[in-house]
Amino acid sequence: MAKLYFNYSTMNAGKSTVLLQASHNYIERGMQTYLLTARFDNRAGEGRIASRIGIGAAADTFEPGEDLFAKIARRLDDGPCACIFVDESQFLEPEQVWQLARAVDDLGVPIMCFGLRVDFLGNLFPGSAALLALADEMREVRTICHCGKKATMVVRKAPDGTVLTQGDQVSIGGNDRYVSLCRRHWREAVGDTPD
Repeated sequence: MAKLYFNYSTMNAGKSTVLLQASHNYIERGMQTYLLTARFDNRAGEGRIASRIGIGAAADTFEPGEDLFAKIARRLDDGPCACIFVDESQFLEPEQVWQLARAVDDLGVPIMCFGLRVDFLGNLFPGSAALLALADEMREVRTICHCGKKATMVVRKAPDGTVLTQGDQVSIGGNDRYVSLCRRHWREAVGDTPD
C-alpha cells in the first residue's frame, strides 16, 4: 500500500544522501523513480539533487502554485514509477502537500519527502507543518551538535560569522551559512538565556 513519508532533520544531516541512496536501490532493481526538487534551490544546478559527499542525480523541479498531483499523473502516464522522491520538501506549499497525499491515495504511488522541519528562528516551514499533519510515516534523519547531543535546530550566520535572529524564512545556503545545534546551544546562540 502506498504511503506519504516525511524524512526530516536540520541542515547538513544527510537528507539528500539518504534520498539518492533510496532512489538508487530502486533503480538497481530495475525499477524507475521520479525525483523532484525546488526550482529556486539551484546550489547544485537547476534540476539537480546533490549531496555534500559528492553524489547527485537529475531531477524535475516544482515551484509555488504548481499542481503536483497533475505533474505526477503526467509522469505516471509516461510509464511505471515505483516511488517518487521530493527533496527540499519544506518549500512545498500546504496545498501541494495535499496534492502529494492525493497522489498517494488516488494514484497508488509511494512518495518520500525529505526536508527541514524548522527554520533558523525555530519556526515550522509551512510545507513541513503540512507534512507533519498529513504524512503516513515520519522519520528523523539525525545529525549532531558540536557538543555531541542530537541537533534539532539550526542557526543562520551572516558573512562576518554573527548569528542572525531576523530575516526572511527562506535564504538558500549550505555549511557556509547554517550550523545545526541542539536546542540548548541554539538558545545560547540566539541570545535566549536566563537573566
